[in-house]
Amino acid sequence: MKDLIKYISQALVDNPDQVEVTEVIGEQTSVIELRVAKEDLGKVIGKQGRTAKAIRTILSATSAKIHKRAVLEIIE
Repeated sequence: MKDLIKYISQALVDNPDQVEVTEVIGEQTSVIELRVAKEDLGKVIGKQGRTAKAIRTILSATSAKIHKRAVLEIIE
């Protein structure tokens, strides 16, 4: 899941080398933290959060297949 979020995020931003994705794994829930360059933050979030919501939807569909829960946090 970490690689999927990194791949999607790098395709969206102008500085793909500054995309950092870390995963904190718990028993039932994984928290995926996404860090991008400050000027690319708006591109990852999108208008009214639509892009971020779409990424979270893809993440939840992927995590449902492996019977885990995943949460995406976009960190400034």
